[in-house]
Amino acid sequence: MDGQHFPEGDLQKGTTQVLLYGEVTQVPGPSGRYALTLTPTELHLQQIQPAPESRGYVLSLADCIGCCSFKGKDPTDLGAYFSVFCYPVKKKWWRSRAARQREAKTFRLEPCRDLEENLKTAERWATKIRELSAQRLPEEKEGLYSCLPQARQLLVLVNPFGGKGQAQHLFYSHVLPMLTEADIGFNLVVTERQNQARELVKDEDLSRWDAVVTVSGDGLLYEVINGLMERSDWQSAIKKPLGILPGGSGNALAMSINHYTGNDPVNSQDLLTSSTFTLCKGLVAPMDLVSITTASGKHLFSFLSFAWGFISDVDIESEKHRTMGPARFTLGTLIRLCSLRTYKGRLSYLPAAEASGEVSSFTSSQISQNCQYNVCNSNNSYNPQSNANEVDHTSTASVAEVSRVVPLDQPVPNHWTIVKEEDFVLVLAIYQPYLGEDFFMAPMVSKPDDNLIHLFYVKAGISRASLLKYFLAVEKGNHLQQSSPHVVYVPIKAFRIEPFTSKGVMTVDGEALECGQVQGQLHSRLARIISGTKLQ
Repeated sequence: MDGQHFPEGDLQKGTTQVLLYGEVTQVPGPSGRYALTLTPTELHLQQIQPAPESRGYVLSLADCIGCCSFKGKDPTDLGAYFSVFCYPVKKKWWRSRAARQREAKTFRLEPCRDLEENLKTAERWATKIRELSAQRLPEEKEGLYSCLPQARQLLVLVNPFGGKGQAQHLFYSHVLPMLTEADIGFNLVVTERQNQARELVKDEDLSRWDAVVTVSGDGLLYEVINGLMERSDWQSAIKKPLGILPGGSGNALAMSINHYTGNDPVNSQDLLTSSTFTLCKGLVAPMDLVSITTASGKHLFSFLSFAWGFISDVDIESEKHRTMGPARFTLGTLIRLCSLRTYKGRLSYLPAAEASGEVSSFTSSQISQNCQYNVCNSNNSYNPQSNANEVDHTSTASVAEVSRVVPLDQPVPNHWTIVKEEDFVLVLAIYQPYLGEDFFMAPMVSKPDDNLIHLFYVKAGISRASLLKYFLAVEKGNHLQQSSPHVVYVPIKAFRIEPFTSKGVMTVDGEALECGQVQGQLHSRLARIISGTKLQ
């Protein structure tokens, strides 16, 4: 809640529980005395001298990340002080979208002429505010979600080369002050080369840390997840809470986590503030992963996407423009549209309905009838059947025990859908709503454990103008409402791609992968992410 005014006398109606009450002055601030009232959810401030105000001010404790008490610099000052640090969502007058903005209040109290007693009173206020500001879980969510301890230690990994090369600067200028306000301890590691984070977490004593946090684009978290999955104790290691703070070009997962809170889309420093606020609040949610297997025997784990064709081309070929930040993807898209490529291959997938017989979490009415939406098997008959290998949402069984796929040298099972040999412009499997800061590809995804892979593919024959129109609509998530016989969307659980050419590149979470036969399958709730997921 934004700092808001309230009518005089609201707290005297007996409908709100008053936990603490005192008379204070604001530092710095206008002269005068104020009545400060703490309730289970809010901090109320109302002027009482020199003239009582008819309206007061409210700070929501849901927006508070920390509170500390201290004594004044003047040794003769017998008053004690405490500061409250909040980040309410506000709309700036020059922007159409609301974003979290810092709001700090410092209060001085002097109920008696004894400094030590006054300091004890100030610390009583600070302790109670911290306690009430802590993330709470509804009883029905316990077990599925969890909260980081208030006194926590983080392993923070920073990639100084990602995006515009400002991640380390952003950590010190934006993240560190908020972690200090929240009294969160951390150990900072600045990576110097690719795969350093992967190697570090593979051997790290994870019991030292309450969470592992990356400050970069999506690539550094990709390294961390795959390093955790390479450990001998991967089953427990992958449950270590993970966090991400945007410091790269793509920042897709950070955008997705902001989306899960229900807040307006934000980017740049506003996104960093929102992400750091989420980290400070410490809600931990389950997150799906997708395992990727290649013909060369590689086994990778992905939290974001797999791409082949147009999107992977833009991602990799725009690397040379990395210093442009997210704008490099716009430039890369325009360049690639001027010389549109197609790739011949075979696409096979396991429709979500075929995998479990479950009704999807969204209805077909939410998808425009103009968009090809395929939930049929290879002979176009809708025939749901149960699958004995369906992942138990609460299971921590070995990944090998829940496989929905067969080895790459064997044909896909009969209940899979096989798309006839096609020339594809792009194939994209995505499991978060955002593919980049301005790429709202899967707006139907509302939580990190959506339990679906969202497959999009575009067939050859689409005009450049139609494809440009499609990508422009993606920015606001309106592309599913567009009509095109060349664009297909289908929710799935697993997929296989068999390219008939070695040209081109594939990407997993934005990282390059050699072009070749590949397949992927969903593992529900395998990892845990610090997220702003709505609990109500």
